[in-house]
Amino acid sequence: MEQTIRLAQEIAERVIREAGQIARVHFDRITCSVEKDKFGDVVTNVDHETERMICDAISHTFPEHEIHSEERGHNGQKSEWLWMIDPLDGTNNYAIGFPVFSVSITLMYRSEPVLGVIYEPMVDRLFVASRGNGASCNLNPLRVKKKENLLKGTIGWIQGHQVQHEENAVRLRQHLDIRFKRVMRLWAPTLQWCMLAKGDIDGIVLYNSEGDDLYSGILMVKEAGALVMDFDGNLFEGMSSEPYLIACHPEHRDYFLSVVREGLGV
Repeated sequence: MEQTIRLAQEIAERVIREAGQIARVHFDRITCSVEKDKFGDVVTNVDHETERMICDAISHTFPEHEIHSEERGHNGQKSEWLWMIDPLDGTNNYAIGFPVFSVSITLMYRSEPVLGVIYEPMVDRLFVASRGNGASCNLNPLRVKKKENLLKGTIGWIQGHQVQHEENAVRLRQHLDIRFKRVMRLWAPTLQWCMLAKGDIDGIVLYNSEGDDLYSGILMVKEAGALVMDFDGNLFEGMSSEPYLIACHPEHRDYFLSVVREGLGV
């Protein structure tokens, strides 16, 4: 198992840089961008090109592994090993010339993330986390930070499209705005997870947002020392089709739980 993860990391680090280079070169030069769903999400020619490159590299080395990617979907394999690929996390940002996006590769084993690789091409940041081995950015170890006064803190908000206007979501988001200095919505979730792992922000509240970019971020913050729990305070493990999560420094657990419960009116 460990040998598989090491080889997977070598492949992922190489191909994610290659994919990121394509995204960087074509940034602000999009030739094809179309809406792909009723929520207004877009897909570009760069999504397809980078996705093909990543999936082909993985399939060549691990032909028996299962792969699910943002645009291609499922590769038809069944395996205890599942790769989850988001070739361009933040496509909507990318398409309008806003340089906040990443490429995300996750390897799951028996529904648990064991490898997460996230690359931010515009600033050449390579984030890597493997289960039990910590998290790093350009080989520098990452640790979440504890903030003494969370009223002066900055947190990330991640929300699924399908619950964009749900009453509870709107109420909770508004409540967070008054309990923290700033609530960020980047529309590139992997980068918010990386910011928490680096200690640049103080927590994340995720409201029913599941996708191919989720588990690389969760592994990243866990390996950087963060606590990831559901809205009831239970530690989050495995996978969920409808996750409601809080991620923060372990010593901030009670504060985040109380704020979220207040915001939901429970």
